[in-house]
Amino acid sequence: MDTKVMNRAADNIRVLAASMVEKAKSGHPGGAMGGADFVNVLYSSFLVTDPDNPTWIARDRFFLDPGHMSPMLYAVLALTGKYTIEELKGFRQWGSVTPGHPELHPERGVENTSGPLGQGHVMAVGCAIAERFLQARFGDWLTHKTYAFISDGGIQEEISQGAGRLAGYLGLSNLIMFYDSNDIQLSTEVNAVTTEDTAAKYRAWHWNVIEVDGTDPLAMAGAIETAIEEKHRPTIIIGKTIMGRGAVTADGECFEAKCSTHGNPLSASGASYEKTMEHLGADPADPFHIWDDVKALYDARSEKLRAIVKERREAEKAWREANPEKAALLDSYIAGKLPEIDWENIAHKPNIATRQASADVLAELAKKVGNMIVASADLANSDKTDAFLKNTHAFTNGDFSGAFLHAGVAELTMAAIMNGIALHGGLIGACGTFFVFSDYMKPAVRMAALMELPVKYIWTHDAFRVGEDGPTHEPVEQEAQIRLMEELRNFNGEPSVLVLRPGDAAETSVCWKMAMENTKTPTALILSRQNIPDLPATTGNRYREALGAEKGGYIVKQAENPAVTLVANGSEVSLLVDVAAELDKEGITARVVSVPSIGLFECQSPEYRNSVIPADGKVFGLTAGLPSTLRSVVGANGKVFGLDHFGASAPYKVLDEKFGFTVDAVLANVKAYLSK
Repeated sequence: MDTKVMNRAADNIRVLAASMVEKAKSGHPGGAMGGADFVNVLYSSFLVTDPDNPTWIARDRFFLDPGHMSPMLYAVLALTGKYTIEELKGFRQWGSVTPGHPELHPERGVENTSGPLGQGHVMAVGCAIAERFLQARFGDWLTHKTYAFISDGGIQEEISQGAGRLAGYLGLSNLIMFYDSNDIQLSTEVNAVTTEDTAAKYRAWHWNVIEVDGTDPLAMAGAIETAIEEKHRPTIIIGKTIMGRGAVTADGECFEAKCSTHGNPLSASGASYEKTMEHLGADPADPFHIWDDVKALYDARSEKLRAIVKERREAEKAWREANPEKAALLDSYIAGKLPEIDWENIAHKPNIATRQASADVLAELAKKVGNMIVASADLANSDKTDAFLKNTHAFTNGDFSGAFLHAGVAELTMAAIMNGIALHGGLIGACGTFFVFSDYMKPAVRMAALMELPVKYIWTHDAFRVGEDGPTHEPVEQEAQIRLMEELRNFNGEPSVLVLRPGDAAETSVCWKMAMENTKTPTALILSRQNIPDLPATTGNRYREALGAEKGGYIVKQAENPAVTLVANGSEVSLLVDVAAELDKEGITARVVSVPSIGLFECQSPEYRNSVIPADGKVFGLTAGLPSTLRSVVGANGKVFGLDHFGASAPYKVLDEKFGFTVDAVLANVKAYLSK
């Protein structure tokens, strides 16, 4: 390793990063300048990717946690040929491929959307789990490393606790994380908020801890080599770096390790952009260049990578020839193909809770879907994900032959790990907990929606009918919250999150079918704790009728030219069926509609929606959540009965009576609405 050339290449990254921010008059140059030394060592000497096939399944991955350091990532990727100089100049501008925070684009080397601090390195944990899972099934030729880059902010985020614990417990020796420890944050120095011993913390989690000078390429190369040889533990390389390394004032004085360079262009931070460019060896009037010696360094790395990849491809070819059935299976996983599943004939007992119906489905999926990983946040026996676990076994240290992750009480960590599993490719991730705890998961759910990752969320105990546990555990506002994300559309016009609240066991099977077939967005399954009566099967085949859920909403009980259309989802649908029966006795014709996915229903044609819920008719909605949950489908002239208060501690049937969710109470509300 030529130290002079390595330092030149790191300076080239610094120049490009600072210049991107300066041109945009917006961004974060300081961290990018400080972290340039490590990413240069990593990309020029260690990261194994295929220059000609950037999405090769066996490539090493690099996960950036501090997304504000995007100029560093774009700059080093420009050295590898993934970005042009013109694209760097478009940093943070409309329509550019270099947004302010990196957005998922594996073809360009961006392996994750870097959003709120902390999540990026947890996605790396998920990716490392995925690699171990596939390696355990398909052999060592699939082995690769997952690298993560974390900052002082990411280390402080609470999510790092769960990631550190789980990675150490599982012995993810394929995970190597660089901690960019520059002791500077956005508004303070780090010592203003913490003096913890980070190295001791990670050692306590059973990590291999290496401390180095983060400005010394030889020291960092040695640390990475040691980390690669580690066989039993994840590695954290704590590199002491310098915020704004290379920055100087107009007088040429050092202007490093300043908070002001964290979130401001150099010219707005107290440093001199022009003098800094000169100090780093660039022309301030024309800084956007890849220097010849740096280009030669990275060109040589590309040729070496081609040789490495050729050798590994040959090992893959030999494995495929020796294992044609396994090779075909792996290819089906990578292509996202589902095996044949007889959804219609998954057996359910009568009148069961939808969480139990979900368990029946999960048991079948465990037997049929060999690339599915399910996790639970210490609730497997209550959210019923243990039905999947009973047909496999949990991951343990060094053993990834099972397919279940006991995440512990760490809902946000679990959700971010699922994102990493999905980002790796070839695997399906699902995770479960109580619906009320979805609040802890929302930041990772949002990131899954942004990245269009098909993670499945199994949220049980869906309403105030949790009962005796009381208002702390009774989701009232949660459905309205997650359905707000369902209102957001991706670029294909589909709901950014497919939210499904089935009304009985048959609908649960259909909703799981929809979830498994949805490869473009996350899916949320919202399931009941208590038993629910099966909805009527007017044709004798309840499952086939429930397939109407594939359009978001459908008619459960038909009535031509109804006096009122009753609309609900989940537990409330069967209640409306009973209310409709009472209305019929009084000569009031009532149609009942189940809308498990409001967002999907609203994507249907106006003709279909009107055929289900007449736009000019009377519409009454019932929800165990906030009335706003159903407002969009009921319409401005309709009426929604829901809760405007938190729950209470009592048996759920008592709560039904106290809160007005009985046949008599709802019937009275419907008749009052019709009389106006």
